[in-house]
Amino acid sequence: MIAVKWILLGAVLAVLLLVPQALAAGVTVAAAAVSQPVLVAFALGALARPHMRTPKRWAR
Repeated sequence: MIAVKWILLGAVLAVLLLVPQALAAGVTVAAAAVSQPVLVAFALGALARPHMRTPKRWAR
């Protein structure tokens, strides 16, 4: 799994080096996504979900 992350990082860096306009386009897309509160809330919830514990029910 770690190797896949390094491959993806290398691919992103290669695209940024080979296509200089890609950085500007990426920043524009990121700014548009961050300006939508629903998308930000969904992303934060999706990131926090694996770290949340399920509540325990009351003992009878």
